[in-house]
Amino acid sequence: MWKGRFSKATADLVQQYGESISYDWRLYKHDIAGSIAHARAQVKAGLLNDDEFSAICEGLQTIEKDIDAGTFEFSIELEDIHMNIESALTKKIGAPGAKLHTARSRNDQVATDTRLYCREEIDTLTALISDLQSALLAQAKTYAAAVIPGYTHLQRGQPVTVGHHLLAYVEMLDRDTSRLADCRKRVNVSPLGSGALAGSTINLDRQQIAEELGFDRVTTNSMDAISDRDYIAEFLFAMALIGTHLSRLSEDLILWCSSEFGFATLSDAHTTGSSLMPQKKNPDVCELTRGKTGRLYGNLVALLTAAKGLPLTYNRDLQEDKEPLFDSIDTLKIALKVNSEMIAEMAINTEACEAAASDPLLLATDLADYLVKNGVPFRQAHELVGQAVAVSVDTKTPLDQLDLTQISDHYGADAQAVFNLQTALAARTNPGAPSVENVEAEVARWQQNL
Repeated sequence: MWKGRFSKATADLVQQYGESISYDWRLYKHDIAGSIAHARAQVKAGLLNDDEFSAICEGLQTIEKDIDAGTFEFSIELEDIHMNIESALTKKIGAPGAKLHTARSRNDQVATDTRLYCREEIDTLTALISDLQSALLAQAKTYAAAVIPGYTHLQRGQPVTVGHHLLAYVEMLDRDTSRLADCRKRVNVSPLGSGALAGSTINLDRQQIAEELGFDRVTTNSMDAISDRDYIAEFLFAMALIGTHLSRLSEDLILWCSSEFGFATLSDAHTTGSSLMPQKKNPDVCELTRGKTGRLYGNLVALLTAAKGLPLTYNRDLQEDKEPLFDSIDTLKIALKVNSEMIAEMAINTEACEAAASDPLLLATDLADYLVKNGVPFRQAHELVGQAVAVSVDTKTPLDQLDLTQISDHYGADAQAVFNLQTALAARTNPGAPSVENVEAEVARWQQNL
């Protein structure tokens, strides 16, 4: 494609080093869609006649079918998906194929293809997140009233319900969906027509092309349009943060499935055994999800590092945007799918949850609230409950079995009534609190929203 300037063929090693067809082939549908829209604009500008346009469209559609069928032969010598398709098209239809690249550069072509690809994958990921939310909601509904300890510092804190705990992840995933939707707005801008960096003296109708491809608008600075990879970095960040949330969920489930907790059991279909220890049932899906999150982080850092020192406009370093992008998308899609399946088949051991939640220390804060309601300043109430806890620990007497009136006359005989889990949960009625009534209402709201 540059033989007019060069007198010596590109070295084999350079071809191997610089090719991208081994991975950017997956942009073929978007490249073909962009080329058809570009050709239609060429017709409007008088650069192609109707017969030439028809030949281009039919040729591109045939090539797309060949790639779909796996019969298309990609060539490393042609470097990338754009030149592979253009070369095949020209071989099929002759001169009209050679006209297609008029007023276009591979720089604005790949930027267009990548934006179309990102837009499609954002929509796919959004649907997969919704599936995972639905799986979490189904479990939250089933276990809306199953009491479980809530933790801080991995120490038992206050009582919540399994439903409330799982709804926390529904909230996280909702923010993820919102971030993807916001990212999509910046993705959905057409750079086609920006040329190599300064547009072209042959002016095609950029707005027409953008509308045909479903873009919201066109870019307004050709240099920025060619060099911009912010939308990919933003997409990679959104995916990395989804990974964070999946990893936190995985860690919770790993703990819950341990013998020490015993709160949950994952199905045999979503666990593995040991080659040596026959008793083992390992939460490998959770562990892999936790581990693969590191790949999502690494892909984000790889792009930021590649882009950080680049002068305007295009530099070959930007070719390094695709493999991290493709890898993150592939990694996250299967992670969301397998986690949705796993959550849907998970069973909660309500007896173990109830036994853990029966620890009276979980209601120490409620005891402080009891004192506050009886006129004791909170800091003093906190200290008095702390003294009671110390006595409980020293004497190995459960907190709810102490004679609290011996610790302070601020305690009345009715203080023992605090140590009732159902009463304690029912009292947590503020928006966002884990009363069973709140949890059931939130499940219903989310089910309607999804």
